[in-house]
Amino acid sequence: MKLLKHALVAGLATAVLVGAGAAGAQTAVTGALRADQPGPVIQPEVYGQFAEHLGRGIYEGVWVGEDSKIPNTNGYRNDVVAALKEIKVPVVRWPGGCFADDYHWREGVGPRDKRPVKVNVLWGGVEEPNSFGTNEFMDFAELIGAKTYVAGNVGSGTPQEMAEWVEYMTSPTKSTIANMRRANGREQPWKLDFFGVGNENWGCGGQMTAAHYTDLYRNFAEFVRVPPGTKTVKVASGPNSDDYAWTETLMGGAAKSMNALSLHYYTIPTGHWNKKGLALHFDEQEWADTMVQALRMDELVTKHSAIMDKYDPEKKVGLYVDEWGIWYDAEPGTNPGFLYQQNTMRDAMVAGLTLNVFHKHADRVRLTAIAQMINVLQAMILTDKEKMVLTPTYWVYDLYKPFQGATSLPIEINSPAYTVGKSSVPAVSASAGKDTAGVVHVALVNVDPNKSATVTIKLSGVTGKTAKGRVLTAPTMAAHNTFDAPNAVKLADFKGATIKGDTLTATLPSKSVVVLDLN
Repeated sequence: MKLLKHALVAGLATAVLVGAGAAGAQTAVTGALRADQPGPVIQPEVYGQFAEHLGRGIYEGVWVGEDSKIPNTNGYRNDVVAALKEIKVPVVRWPGGCFADDYHWREGVGPRDKRPVKVNVLWGGVEEPNSFGTNEFMDFAELIGAKTYVAGNVGSGTPQEMAEWVEYMTSPTKSTIANMRRANGREQPWKLDFFGVGNENWGCGGQMTAAHYTDLYRNFAEFVRVPPGTKTVKVASGPNSDDYAWTETLMGGAAKSMNALSLHYYTIPTGHWNKKGLALHFDEQEWADTMVQALRMDELVTKHSAIMDKYDPEKKVGLYVDEWGIWYDAEPGTNPGFLYQQNTMRDAMVAGLTLNVFHKHADRVRLTAIAQMINVLQAMILTDKEKMVLTPTYWVYDLYKPFQGATSLPIEINSPAYTVGKSSVPAVSASAGKDTAGVVHVALVNVDPNKSATVTIKLSGVTGKTAKGRVLTAPTMAAHNTFDAPNAVKLADFKGATIKGDTLTATLPSKSVVVLDLN
């Protein structure tokens, strides 16, 4: 097999799948880890979540109301809150997505029985009761211990509306708008950590040209004003996938007035939006095609970062990949506007590969938000009324927890290719980091669904003498959790790694994600 050099820098753990490979079939992989050459910190916000008013993401997913028979605390379902706390969700982006540029915040505050009922024309044409609004979101973030990322309305809103929304959330004064917040039950202002000035303004956010949005961004961003002594990160609505001209125009015209630039990229297994493929029914060619599409993230981040470097060589502006994940055709029998899909080992592989890419680019990528948190696209959690199930992607995020705030470490992997038809990727991907307690963590993803992989890594600057960890694996590529069988795919202890002298050796099952702690 042709050897491919797959260098990934990082710091977290990863998620995954596994199954017994073909008898005797094994891939040999070598690498080097330089713990004596620490890189930038992997910001906790790289593990962020996205919650849009879409399908059952908010209603039933997060919010059931105080009178629901589903166990809840002040309307937030207890099982979901506990699960999100367990993976230490660092930040949640809300209310969209495309929904954001159709959203008027005043309709979502005040007594719930007085709020207007609208139609969600973007997602399914269903009624939007506005019962989950600003107060509910900000309190939810506090409940799970997450930072707040609010997406503002540029497409159909005004600078005044945006300014008054920010004032409602953040002002400690006795202004009329601040007192409106108090009348609605919140005495003290909230911390508004991140504010998006529009969303996908090249598309559903207004069908704008890059030049037009650049002018609007500078206009709207000027009115995102927070109280003295506080700070809100202002995020400009960045490019769609490989629209490098958008980044060039926006950075050239507004770099000095932004703190971050967003990037949206979805893994489409077929590469075609009109027929994306199914979540549960696929063959190995589609599996391999998906891995190729997922790893495009590395190219996109690299090229957009290079453009940003021209205008921001000191890297003051973060690159926020605040929508990413795998997107299939809607689950058969569901409302196609709800974007509900099952979640298999294939999704776990995409999560692990992508998080490794983000670790590699920790100098520029400082926040991401997988789409989406619950019941929509590549979800952490699926619910069906009172039932809840954790997906393989959730378990990847659980594996990667040690990387939140870890210092990325250079790790170079020389891996044979995994090839099916015209699709070829390195069989093994890796990232590494050192946490604040000094423990080195290594994440390894074996995308080959048939062969196990023996990985031999030379260690420099590592004091640990033992390697212990956990693995995510399953017998088949399409293995997934259901409400009747919620533990078909789950984490297990991993004992297939040893350290002898300056060498780490680990034998990875096929289709697996492993995270090791070197103690």
